[in-house]
Amino acid sequence: MNSSLRFAAIDIGSNAIRLLFSRIIENELKPPFLIKESLIRMPLRLGKDSFNVGEISEKNCKKFLNTMIGFKNLMDAYDPMDYRACATAAMRNAKNGVDLARIVELKSGIKIDIISGAEEAEMILSKNINQYLKKEKSYLHIDVGGGSTELTSIVNGQIKSSKSFSIGSVRLLEGRVRKKSWNDMKDWIKSNTDSITGIKSIGSGGNINKIASMLGKKKGENVHYKGIKILLKKIEVKDYHQRITTFGLRPDRADVIIPAGGIYLNCMKWSKSQKIVVPQSGLADGIIEQLYNNYKSVYKS
Repeated sequence: MNSSLRFAAIDIGSNAIRLLFSRIIENELKPPFLIKESLIRMPLRLGKDSFNVGEISEKNCKKFLNTMIGFKNLMDAYDPMDYRACATAAMRNAKNGVDLARIVELKSGIKIDIISGAEEAEMILSKNINQYLKKEKSYLHIDVGGGSTELTSIVNGQIKSSKSFSIGSVRLLEGRVRKKSWNDMKDWIKSNTDSITGIKSIGSGGNINKIASMLGKKKGENVHYKGIKILLKKIEVKDYHQRITTFGLRPDRADVIIPAGGIYLNCMKWSKSQKIVVPQSGLADGIIEQLYNNYKSVYKS
């Protein structure tokens, strides 16, 4: 039994930055067992700058660099076999995103990969989510982030089509989503799901995870469309501070959960999906899966 396989993943999102430490325990007689040993979340909203002015402000560049230096110190202490840092929509859209990534690597030693929406969706839809799929069923995978939404249609266990849309919780909050983007998303969903009966949705992202937990759902359980709609109405009537004190929402979740929830509901409505499976797995989990698969290809071949 090998219990020394430690990996680290950094997910640089539009609403927050996450550092995940995971250990994978191998057992020859059973599938590998994954333990999430620690998750550190920094509520640095890079998307507010990126989507409003097109670049990340000097103030937030400094905060981001300090965060990465802190993460590097933690990784040095954890001593993973490998790590990967992936940045999504906020840095992808920022004029200074590439330059900022270069500075961070120079000063912290952390190499940042600014990934496409397609790669983001592929990593999220990894073994962590595939285990909840039934081969004879059809699904629409909906991953809502702060800056973009990645959609993937899955038919008979096979990916049929994927597309990234510039619609996210922070973009909506800042009034930076065009009507054309909504129309394009609606058209794509209908063209990829209209011929499918009994389609079910799969949801990933911090907001759907929170919605599911607030509805008392466990990892991998179904959440109903009506249940989400009722919960969002209960949250929406509360002001920002009441959402924090009444529902226990984090300050950086209290303002984005309504726009994020609206994206999930629209996608479910347009695909005629009444239920959504919530595996509570995101990009950081997908990165860990990728790192472990890379390890196996090198050392197990």
